[in-house]
Amino acid sequence: MEMKNGSLNEEFLPLGLTEDPGLKIILFVLFLVMYMVTLIGNTALITAWTRNPHLHTPMYFFLGNLSLLDICFSSSIVPYLLAQLLARRTISFSGCAAQMYTSLLLGITECFLLAVMAFDRYVAIVFPLRYTVIMSTPVCITMASCCWLGGCVMSLLETFFTLKLPLCGAKVINHFLCEIPTLLKMVCVDIFASEMVIFAAAIIVLLIPSLFTAISYTRIIITIVRIRSSEARLKAFSTCSSHLIAVTIFYSTAISMYMRRVSKNPENLSKMIAVFYTATPPMLNPMIYSLRNKDVKMALQKLTPRQIFH
Repeated sequence: MEMKNGSLNEEFLPLGLTEDPGLKIILFVLFLVMYMVTLIGNTALITAWTRNPHLHTPMYFFLGNLSLLDICFSSSIVPYLLAQLLARRTISFSGCAAQMYTSLLLGITECFLLAVMAFDRYVAIVFPLRYTVIMSTPVCITMASCCWLGGCVMSLLETFFTLKLPLCGAKVINHFLCEIPTLLKMVCVDIFASEMVIFAAAIIVLLIPSLFTAISYTRIIITIVRIRSSEARLKAFSTCSSHLIAVTIFYSTAISMYMRRVSKNPENLSKMIAVFYTATPPMLNPMIYSLRNKDVKMALQKLTPRQIFH
């Protein structure tokens, strides 16, 4: 039976991560801890950036954007996931559409922002004397604005294109959130054209930024190799390797989800992959990008808990 997508009162039933009651408790505690670490780490970083004039540089400007993005990204998914682990809950058609649009907006924006941050590091290391000229305040604001605007436009197009397709059968989603690949499995008509559109969008949103990031870090590594001081070279490699781990986790898992045919995405594997690019990066990014930095540590040491959360 076909389901008309125009009805805002229609409800979906997400099956969540698991049906095992014992495993649900373990996962609830795990994701609650991850969410709290995400909020505390990213909030502390934003507070340190806004309150410390020494951190008002292009690098920390983009890191502040990333932290805000990670707080919103995690908050758009994890609280609903925690509610699912406590009790089975339905979600309305409009709620599903909102969740899909929000998660896409924030995820796509992060794809663009990570590429911009890689470019920022490339300019800082390869062209240190021209860094402040190239990465001026207007340029940084424009680049960050383009990331957010690109996320808004691309997510709107992808959400509209997906939700206008007719859905059939049981309104059961074998996932913990409304995602395009999951909903496409419920579509009545042939989805080959839809898959091609998603693949084309993924090239713009995922493949091009990831390649740009890879090229930037390759040039950075080549420059680092030429550094004469072994201590400085080791320090630079340590920083770059941690950054590469972060972007690899995010890009690789998202690419494996959106750049393959829906029919070839095993449902349980899709859930696991989704956890890696929705819940894990927002928790790891503050630790990988900033909390190991001496300037950030010094700024955080001057803050009290009241300053962080007010």
